[in-house]
Amino acid sequence: MSRATRLLDLLQLLRRHRAPVSGPALAEALGVSIRTLYRDIATLQAQGADIQGEPGLGYVLRPGFTLPPLMFSVDELEALVLGSRWVAVRGDARLGAAAADAVAKIRAVLPDALRETVDAATLTVPMLRDEPVAVDVAVIRGAARREHKLVITYRDLDGADTTRTIWPLLIGFFDRVQVLAAWCELRQDYRGFRVDRIRSVEARDERFPRRRAVLVKEWRARQGLHATARN
Repeated sequence: MSRATRLLDLLQLLRRHRAPVSGPALAEALGVSIRTLYRDIATLQAQGADIQGEPGLGYVLRPGFTLPPLMFSVDELEALVLGSRWVAVRGDARLGAAAADAVAKIRAVLPDALRETVDAATLTVPMLRDEPVAVDVAVIRGAARREHKLVITYRDLDGADTTRTIWPLLIGFFDRVQVLAAWCELRQDYRGFRVDRIRSVEARDERFPRRRAVLVKEWRARQGLHATARN
């Protein structure tokens, strides 16, 4: 393994952990001596990586240090291109445009050989016709990010419309539909809403009474319990 590759691998290891990681654990993961690890950490710090810590306490990489896209491997580039193609096919128009713009920015700074890898990516996504969506999904995503409530008109399987005040949490992408996971004030419980059955959406300035991260954690725990019960 070249030293440049080892330094990149070290950065990736540190990025995966929010809490400090001990020097011996990092050295073992990289297959190097502890002395080599300390030299590599010093090299990265000299290049601007905000790695904090010391022997005996562990090391953590603070946010803000980025690598130029030309450091991507071929597999990483193919993964990015595949992901962007999937979003372009399955996401709404704004997400699709954002995915295309992201790949274009990466492609613009790549050397010729890697630029050809992007252009000739071997992975693709089949074109599927999703159920038509009547609302701007970007409004739902924005409300979830800001932790603001939404008022929606929702049409059930029988064609009846109800007005709900919800706390949008996540949007799940399935084969042909998107499902919004949210807390429903009407039902006083977590509910899944098919996005294609939402007839109207209105963002409110009112924030969730609880943090979205806490709600998502609780929702995931409920999903795990339901899965266990089914099994």
